[in-house]
Amino acid sequence: MERFDVIVVGAGHAGCEAGLAAARLGCRTLVLTLNLDNVALMPCNPSIGGPGKGQLVREIDALGGQMAIATDASAIQMRVLNTGKGAAVRTLRAQCDKRLYQREMRRALASEANLSLRQGLVTALIDDGAGRICGVRLATGIEYGAGAVVLTTGTYLESTVIVGNHRTEAGPSGQLGARGLSDDLRRRGLRLTRFKTGTPPRVSARSVDWERTIEQPGHGRELHFSYLTSGLLPLPERSCFLTYTNERTHAIIARNLDRAPLYTGAIRGVGPRYCPSIEVKVVRFADRLQHQIFLEPEGLDSEEVYVQGLSTSLPEDVQLEMLATIAGLERAEMVRAGYAIEYDCLAPGQLELSLGVRGLPGLFCAGQVNGSSGYEEAAAQGLMAGINAANYVHGTRPLILRRDQAYIGVLIDDLVMKGTDEPYRIMTSRAEFRLLLRHDNADFRLTEIGRRVGLASAERLEKMRERRARVEHEMEWLKETSVAPEEGVNQRLSELGSAALVAGTSLANLCRRPEVSYRDLSAFAPERQWLTGDDAASVEVSLKYGGYIEKEREQVAEFLRQEERLIPEGFRYDLLPGLSAEAREKLMRLRPATVGQAQRIAGVSPADIAVLLVALRTGRYLEAEECLRRG
Repeated sequence: MERFDVIVVGAGHAGCEAGLAAARLGCRTLVLTLNLDNVALMPCNPSIGGPGKGQLVREIDALGGQMAIATDASAIQMRVLNTGKGAAVRTLRAQCDKRLYQREMRRALASEANLSLRQGLVTALIDDGAGRICGVRLATGIEYGAGAVVLTTGTYLESTVIVGNHRTEAGPSGQLGARGLSDDLRRRGLRLTRFKTGTPPRVSARSVDWERTIEQPGHGRELHFSYLTSGLLPLPERSCFLTYTNERTHAIIARNLDRAPLYTGAIRGVGPRYCPSIEVKVVRFADRLQHQIFLEPEGLDSEEVYVQGLSTSLPEDVQLEMLATIAGLERAEMVRAGYAIEYDCLAPGQLELSLGVRGLPGLFCAGQVNGSSGYEEAAAQGLMAGINAANYVHGTRPLILRRDQAYIGVLIDDLVMKGTDEPYRIMTSRAEFRLLLRHDNADFRLTEIGRRVGLASAERLEKMRERRARVEHEMEWLKETSVAPEEGVNQRLSELGSAALVAGTSLANLCRRPEVSYRDLSAFAPERQWLTGDDAASVEVSLKYGGYIEKEREQVAEFLRQEERLIPEGFRYDLLPGLSAEAREKLMRLRPATVGQAQRIAGVSPADIAVLLVALRTGRYLEAEECLRRG
């Protein structure tokens, strides 16, 4: 049997990050995939980023991951989203050349000395007889040994593709599904559930009447996700285009609901709440006369256009009829039909915060097998699972990011402590401290952690320190530099819609005015070199939101006090009077390590936490255990 330190099952976005992380941390790593041609496949939308998701990508990069680098190398459009909203929710979104993204990620895997990439279908895990996972078995019978195994099976685990009344036992885009492994996981005592996701139809670009759509250009080739990217992005820019459904579209859908798998019972898996199919949107929001549809190019050399917003599993003839009602798509040629896909994943409550599986040491899981959705969520989990699998092999403590440190911490804490009964999607609203977890400061928050772990390079750390020094120096200069209430100054303030000065003030105070941006300050000192990009954003946010940031830091201090209140291992909740039945069951199953974690478990009320705190403070749980021992 050939042996590796870490084996990663799957080579999607989670598997790629997990494999690279483990290999870069010195582990001899094997990544197994169903098809070598589909490494880092984007089976759904051809984009990376967006609210919450863009922050994840920046955090992956700051820790030393690969997604941001591959995105920058394959981006054909970059936009800043939520520019009209607060700094906490602003982020980047990239439109990618799907095939080029795959090539970039495949190149990264191939260039990693400690990593082997092979094709094979894993049908079972191997244990050492004492419950520790120590390898995998393929459908061909070959076995590989390992110190740790990371499952990143995506939507392939016992997957079924559904279009109308047609069902195919297959993975996304007609690929092979993963058969057999689910049965092995159940035999080992794991609980599986069934989730569903889907995609819209793709149409030929040559068949679209672009004049009847609204162009959505990018915001420039100087934007980038990775802190290692400098200069302009390498690829030419391509626009996306906006159009809308209408009452005719909705009438067709309503007329064919008796043929919609989501409403006939043909689909049993639970779908994503925040990215529903068009038939769900039409039913759920019956008063809406139209829904946005974005036409997104899938690559520079591809004729396929992704019809974002029209995800569906309706029969093909209905999909064609729908498309013909939408402005710009009246004569659209559908080259791929939309479909739904059902797949197996872990039921909630079986993971540790390290992404290790409870009761099965040596086994880690990441991505959609954990109940999440989205490329970015998968990649973030893959990075952390790869790090922690390597730490497990090396006998060192796992890396666990807190909710106040990163969106990655929010994502994993939610999946582990709260669980999910539908495909989980990260959103800025899920983070209590989102003003601290901005996309412009991910490097400040996480690069030093990535360096300590061993993933972030010395170059990355030096770039972060140089950037932090620039930002700090700029803020000091703005605080020390004053402007007088002169005619030219007040004229410029008037043009910006801001009140005139009656006394001298610092440029920092001017920047704190809602109407005045950091960029506007350049009019008061046009001869100097001003910061741009994330440097400028970090300065402006720190000045404008300084008071709110300080309040969040105070909230973090209270949060950390609760996180530091440890709950003894093996705490006997079953012997603690006063707990509700639901709280007792969930606390016993999830085993929170701290009071803070216990507070975040759905179904554990403030009254339950009060009972727990009294028991911890008075030691009554110890008395209960003593009584139990004495009979």
